[in-house]
Amino acid sequence: MTRPRRPDPPPMQTNDVRIAAAGAAAWAVAFVVLLIVGLPSEDRWWLWVCATGFASGMFGVWYVPRLQARRASQEAARAAQRKAGAEAKADKPAETAEHGRAD
Repeated sequence: MTRPRRPDPPPMQTNDVRIAAAGAAAWAVAFVVLLIVGLPSEDRWWLWVCATGFASGMFGVWYVPRLQARRASQEAARAAQRKAGAEAKADKPAETAEHGRAD
């Protein structure tokens, strides 16, 4: 006999902006290191990889707060809808009882 499954833990709260900023900083450090070390001409494309990684990280720093705000507002709207739906269901039997009908 198997044990009943435990409920899933709540999601971890993380600072996603800090994570994106750390990634961008790591790419910037890599870029500087490659500039100091010096690369042969056939390996200069690594500089573009670092620049693209930095740009992606900075985009994440800009975008993540907007994404989180939009998700929070959508969740609030869904919660308000659920609350309104629950109140409407709670009011429905009372209204039908007034009219002499029952569901």
